[in-house]
Amino acid sequence: MMLESIKNWASDFFVTGDPLIYGADAAIVITLVAIVFGLTYFKKWGWLWRNWLTTVDHKKVGIMYILSAFLMMFRGGVDALLMRTQLAMPELQFLQPDHYNEIFTTHGVIMILFMAMPFMFGLFNVAVPLQLGARDVAYPFMNALSFWLFFAGAMLFNLSFVIGGSPDAGWLAYPPYSELMYNPGVGQDFYIWGIQISGIGSLMTGINFIVTILKLRAPGMKLMKMPMFSWSVLASCIAIIFSFPILTATLALLFLDRYGGAHFFTLDGGGNPMMYINLIWMWGHPEVYIIVLPAFGIFSEVVSTFSRKKLFGYKSMVYAMMIISILSFLVWAHHFFTMGSGANVNAFFALSTMVIAIPTGVKVFNWLFTMFRGRISFESPMLWTTGFIPCFVIGGMTGVLLSVAPADFQYHNSYFLIAHFHQVIIGGVVFGYFAGLYYWWPKLFGFKLNERIGKWAFWFWNIGFYLCFMPQYVLGLDGMTRRLVTYSWDKGWWGLNLVSSIGAGLMGIAFLFQVWQILHGIKHYRSNLDTTGDPWDGRTLEWSIPSPAPHYNFAVLPQVSDQDEWWEEKQRRQKEGYTAVAPEFSPIHMPNNSGIPIIMAGCWFLAGFGFVFHWLWLIIPGLAGVALCMLAHSFNYDTDHYIPVEDIKRTEASIWGAANL
Repeated sequence: MMLESIKNWASDFFVTGDPLIYGADAAIVITLVAIVFGLTYFKKWGWLWRNWLTTVDHKKVGIMYILSAFLMMFRGGVDALLMRTQLAMPELQFLQPDHYNEIFTTHGVIMILFMAMPFMFGLFNVAVPLQLGARDVAYPFMNALSFWLFFAGAMLFNLSFVIGGSPDAGWLAYPPYSELMYNPGVGQDFYIWGIQISGIGSLMTGINFIVTILKLRAPGMKLMKMPMFSWSVLASCIAIIFSFPILTATLALLFLDRYGGAHFFTLDGGGNPMMYINLIWMWGHPEVYIIVLPAFGIFSEVVSTFSRKKLFGYKSMVYAMMIISILSFLVWAHHFFTMGSGANVNAFFALSTMVIAIPTGVKVFNWLFTMFRGRISFESPMLWTTGFIPCFVIGGMTGVLLSVAPADFQYHNSYFLIAHFHQVIIGGVVFGYFAGLYYWWPKLFGFKLNERIGKWAFWFWNIGFYLCFMPQYVLGLDGMTRRLVTYSWDKGWWGLNLVSSIGAGLMGIAFLFQVWQILHGIKHYRSNLDTTGDPWDGRTLEWSIPSPAPHYNFAVLPQVSDQDEWWEEKQRRQKEGYTAVAPEFSPIHMPNNSGIPIIMAGCWFLAGFGFVFHWLWLIIPGLAGVALCMLAHSFNYDTDHYIPVEDIKRTEASIWGAANL
């Protein structure tokens, strides 16, 4: 009897019955065993703890963010390929309807919240302190905690794939589909707590980088001399601190509906599901600009560097980014023109959506005029930038079409909208983050990646992208709606769907090229070493220090007098009569590593898992662990140290050579 009870419990607790799930189970177990075996065999547990799991170095935190983003890109990309396989031909039975619902739900959540956001935060950490001439972020401990909270939330969400069952109410979890009556499983609770825990980290990152940018700029760096990427981060973080509390409150209300029997979003209990949809899009549309604004900053840096010209219209670019950050909160209702809001409401949001396209378009002209008569070199970062421009222009134009309320009644809920969204997110956000990754890779790791493999990845991404999403505009106009699990032969959609699925496969191959490029770079890194610290002939301060950057970033804080300070400094050094001044070192104040962030995130993970299954015996110790970690940190006074001058001299001599100091 007991054995039978255990079997029944296990069949409910673990996801069973699908070969794909069993394959995932096996892959997870094999991967974990391989990691544990490798760390044990090579005796790297202590190294891992000291150098990575407890680090507060912003550069290492950035690397962990980017690595997590690539893992999530793989998971979300597999979901996309599964969906495109199901839709490649009519009446296929590759995925069952329930499984298909889970996959398109998890694909959206993972790609936006667990791929794009950590990729963005990783690039924040990699570049912003270096561009500002700072030695670290404003709050290093909080920065590490932000990462581990994101990671705990992402792991909790992904665990639903094999335990309990994935959420299946769409990536924004609209009621009533996400309410207990229609969704009694635990998948939606995994959704809520995975995003809630991760969202706490996102909000803290927004606060951290606003303070870093406003308070830690190098001497002489006025705001209007700040690099454009740092401006884009400031605009993005302002949107984060105003929008993510909305997401937190919205999901908390949904959880109360499900866990406590409240009726905020259920009509029969006096609530209103439209309130949820308004709230989720009051976060959701700023979120689109939160992730695309930093990409705009990356393109600005790349275009200026590889055109060998100062960025055209610097001030107009700054104003455009800040205006977008503000206007992004005034367009949310264009996501439901068809909901019966009324002509006046629809007209306001149609106009506000058209208006926000103006500062967005301004930046495209800024980049084109920067390239005009420039000495352009087409290396990987510039390739991704030039690939972005036509892609984003098409996405922007189709967005303006969607902003026309009467036309949206035709386009809404169709594959036209799917194509537009991916055109903007992949062509704008992902291409931008790739450009940033290739651009700052030498600064992080001290070597450049292979350009030949990078070009293969670039062309497979671009060709695959257009093959995948251009047909979807036509499919949408032909009446193919979103969330279809299959369709019949008489619809006439199969040809375009097949082409779209082939395009998705090409993008999958492009991702494999990028993995190969990174592995190839690691294997042959000695032949691509950056010994100058400035492999691109850059313009901003991060290129004035060695590659990879030392722990303290700058041995001596730079004095800034120009917009492109490092470029201007190089011009000054080329003039006759220039004499180098020997640096005067002083002890450098740096934060200590701490194990509290990862332990606190682990406690949040346990509490979140307890909330998913309503296990008070796990919720209470999890939250108690969070409180104890906060208490321990409050009474920890050994939080920092000074690097002696002798150590600084030794490090700088090993990098540059004693004769150059």
